[in-house]
Amino acid sequence: MKKLLLATALGLIAPAAFAQDVVRLGTEGAYPPYNFINDAGEVSGFERELGDKLCEIAQLNCTWTTNDWDSIIPNLQSGNYDAIIAGMSITPEREAVIAFSQGYLPPSASAYLALSKDVDLKSGPVAAQTATIQAGFVAENGMTLVEYATPEETVAAVKNGEAVAVLADKDYLAPVAAESGGALVLLDKEETIGGGIGMGFRKSDDALRAKFDAAIKSMKCDGSLDAMIVKPEYFGPDSLVWGDAGKEGC
Repeated sequence: MKKLLLATALGLIAPAAFAQDVVRLGTEGAYPPYNFINDAGEVSGFERELGDKLCEIAQLNCTWTTNDWDSIIPNLQSGNYDAIIAGMSITPEREAVIAFSQGYLPPSASAYLALSKDVDLKSGPVAAQTATIQAGFVAENGMTLVEYATPEETVAAVKNGEAVAVLADKDYLAPVAAESGGALVLLDKEETIGGGIGMGFRKSDDALRAKFDAAIKSMKCDGSLDAMIVKPEYFGPDSLVWGDAGKEGC
């Protein structure tokens, strides 16, 4: 996990996003329980609650916007918003183009969803969302990859026979399997990919990133981040949390 930037960085003034009256948070809005659009047409989910709390701690005035996943990094770089908070795993490839906060979720399991438990993952294409760590894993591990723009399309591909399985975060797929009434099942095989989930920033916005880093660390230190993670509407009591490891340096 990334080490916390010194809290003294909170006093710095950034020339770009941090100088603005409003900090714009970008998310996908299509990946529950991380983020989704509720019945009122608003961004909701774990990352909405977390993002709002981080902005409160950092004393920032924040707004929310949604963006398609496949262009979420380019549109951050183009200035359409100031930070990404969208279930984005920290990877070396992404760190080459954007800067990450320390993780706010530990590395979690990725799972396969299929029509039956005995499916052969090399018997046909395995679906994954475009530009995800799961898509890279499928391509690099002897399976045939078929990519789709949205999470919903990856699941639909399994239902209609375009793919033998889909690989995605288990936290996303488990409710899909449960709601299918047995038509879709999680395989026993799981994968651990990536280095946890963090917020993404333009590399020029060090001061803004430091503010969110300090806010994330404060929630680890007082236990409120773990308490939010295990809420039943998010990841539940059996989910991975930071525990004592998150309190190092508090």
